[in-house]
Amino acid sequence: MSRRAQLPPPPPPVEIRAWPDREALLTDRAVVLGELVKMHVSPGRLAMLWLWGALCAVGWSLVGAALITLEETYDVFSALLGVILAAMGVCCMVPAIVLVVIGLRRDRDIRRLLAAWGELGRDPARDARLRMPGVSLLWLLTSFALCALGLYACIAVPATAEVGRETYGLVALVMGLGMTGWIVGLIGITKAFAHRRWVLRTLIGATAPEPLCSVGGGARR
Repeated sequence: MSRRAQLPPPPPPVEIRAWPDREALLTDRAVVLGELVKMHVSPGRLAMLWLWGALCAVGWSLVGAALITLEETYDVFSALLGVILAAMGVCCMVPAIVLVVIGLRRDRDIRRLLAAWGELGRDPARDARLRMPGVSLLWLLTSFALCALGLYACIAVPATAEVGRETYGLVALVMGLGMTGWIVGLIGITKAFAHRRWVLRTLIGATAPEPLCSVGGGARR
């Protein structure tokens, strides 16, 4: 099954909507939004993002070790070891980067579906469980901490490096790990704020939009 097929479908166009009544519409809306919110900001998604970041960090660690080995090599065997480490690092980093890009595109599709289904109406009783303030706070705090640590590694470590004591390979290793943490943390912060913005605009808006549905007779989808 393709990645897009795993997502719930968007709501049907206004002219072909045939929910028997408003309650049926709100029930379907609640089910779909619940699945979409879990796909977007569940703790499992946070763990998966960190797993991809960890895989990328392992890959960069191997590349950094290769740089250090090549920088300090004095024989062909050490050079060969450096090349092998670099190849292993690339093999770890490329899948991690690809998975992150796929995840970001999936999140974009999920946010579009959240907006489309959320505009069908308001249902405060069911919408309360979709806000997930605790999970959003978890995303925000952990991602902020990771982002701060990564930024510190990118700035402070190179600034305090001394010529002759730290090799260029070591500095590149630390900066790469810091950049990985900073990017992963930034993605998490962005998702936390995106979910919060969706909650404020769609679930707790001051003015409820008119339902974009036909609630006359007819068979339910």
